[in-house]
Amino acid sequence: QAAGTSELGNGTLTTHVLNTATGLPAAGLVLRLAQLQEPGLQWTELAQRHTDVDGRCQPLLAPGQAKPGTYKLHFETAEYWRGLGRDSFYPFVEVVFTITDPAQKLHVPLLISPYSYTTYRGS
Repeated sequence: QAAGTSELGNGTLTTHVLNTATGLPAAGLVLRLAQLQEPGLQWTELAQRHTDVDGRCQPLLAPGQAKPGTYKLHFETAEYWRGLGRDSFYPFVEVVFTITDPAQKLHVPLLISPYSYTTYRGS
């Protein structure tokens, strides 16, 4: 274990979603957070949220909840686009990532259009 890290930390996990077709936040998009459980490699859902008018939601992991491990954010993009009267190529987007230092604040943004998406590790 690296110096300065702990098994549990005060880090948080947040996200926001931007509709790049309009340049506006993606409001009302459903997303879920799951953690990979080992052994057995099964996902356990930890949280479900809807994005607000700013494309954001309450933290998915509050301070003290993060643990080292593999996590997945599942975004219901087809449902979002249907709500806008649009078709989309991707029925959902899943972003899988690892938390190695639970004391860090993690932010995982998602940029979407009906035929593409981009994500990155934010701060």
